[in-house]
Amino acid sequence: MPHDTTAPPLGVGMVGYAFMGAAHSQGWRTAGRVFDLPRSPVMAAVCGRDPDAVRSAADRLGWAAAETDWRALIARDDVHLVDICTPGDSHAEIAIAALAAGKHVLCEKPLANSVAEAEAMAAAAESAHARGQVAMVGFNYRRVPALALARRLVAEGRLGDLRHLRLTYLQDWTVDPSFPLTWRMRREHAGSGALGDLGAHVVDLAQYLAGEWVTGVSGQLETFVRQRPLPGDATRMGEVTVDDAALFTGRLASGALASFEVSRVAAGRKNALRVELNGERGSLAFDLERLNELEYHDHTEPASLAGFRRVLVTEEDHPYLSAWWPPGHGLGYEHTFVHQVRDLVHAVADGARPDPSFADGLQVQRVLAAVEESAAKNSVHTPVLAQ
Repeated sequence: MPHDTTAPPLGVGMVGYAFMGAAHSQGWRTAGRVFDLPRSPVMAAVCGRDPDAVRSAADRLGWAAAETDWRALIARDDVHLVDICTPGDSHAEIAIAALAAGKHVLCEKPLANSVAEAEAMAAAAESAHARGQVAMVGFNYRRVPALALARRLVAEGRLGDLRHLRLTYLQDWTVDPSFPLTWRMRREHAGSGALGDLGAHVVDLAQYLAGEWVTGVSGQLETFVRQRPLPGDATRMGEVTVDDAALFTGRLASGALASFEVSRVAAGRKNALRVELNGERGSLAFDLERLNELEYHDHTEPASLAGFRRVLVTEEDHPYLSAWWPPGHGLGYEHTFVHQVRDLVHAVADGARPDPSFADGLQVQRVLAAVEESAAKNSVHTPVLAQ
């Protein structure tokens, strides 16, 4: 798997270097050494507010330089693409400024903290596309080979008309009420809680796999732990201003029914993303904890033979797999970010609209906002009367 040093460079500047910054760095470090790319990613600079911490992150993650002001990062001549891995409250400002400066943009999900911000970002991306720039939103689970294969099977009509989509994404990292009040639990920074953090992923996956948009929702939100200790001072408490869990149903444009459940307080569930699609001709099921596998049921087979079969998604003709290992040698979570870079670099080189685009991110934001609006209306429940 040679690294092509003849391809023209694509200088990358990344804003943020925590969890997502580390994952994105893995993608930028690795993609050009695995795939033949039309542009060669160069990790030019990483940006963070703390000078010592960002310099340490640059050394650890493989970035050539460090900046403490994202405006300075955008202004660098060696940065052609800006990768945004910051909390949602800064996405719009950074992305719009980067696009205005002539840079390509990759922005982590959810695209923004509000529909209005997402609309402004999508409009800026559309204008920039006319100038040859691309803007992608980072829904990395689209790049799991098994899920990309699922999309291929749906598009080929293997399931026929879809009837049901069932998606859950459960975590437990905030079950303990003594867990501190981080930025992810403050609406002014995160926009929403589990709904935006995890719900954005499952909404995007539903629309990606089905090949159509969610057109209506009905939802409920709940915050189970309403106060938490302030970071660095466990003696003081602060208000949690986002949801811990969300439960909502939806209808797709075709009339298919969808159900979604997301939680950050589901004890025992670490990163439990599960998907099932049921159609008139068959079904598909996926579990992120077994991410090299896809379950497929062909309902056109005789009942004596029919049933869910385990497809090991490691063959050379499966999505992304021709560049990796021999069949049976599985991939992991980090490879989704390598695949994301691969697809983005091709979009940059081709001047093509990336997938998913900022317009796709805006559509997800609209669904999330509709869930919040519905939950507010559904806050008073109809009592179940005893017989």
